[in-house]
Amino acid sequence: MTPSTIALDDSERQRCEIWTRVMGYHRPVSSFNIGKQGEFNERTFFREPHAQAAS
Repeated sequence: MTPSTIALDDSERQRCEIWTRVMGYHRPVSSFNIGKQGEFNERTFFREPHAQAAS
């Protein structure tokens, strides 16, 4: 461990609240019912490639 590294005990940590956009507005995932939380966890993220210019 280097002097610049910070180590936290589990008792010092706090939960990170995750928000997502649903139907045009933002909501915390923790407020979802169990089925919607499951759907959120199954989401996959992707990057769409840039369009190629027609020649």
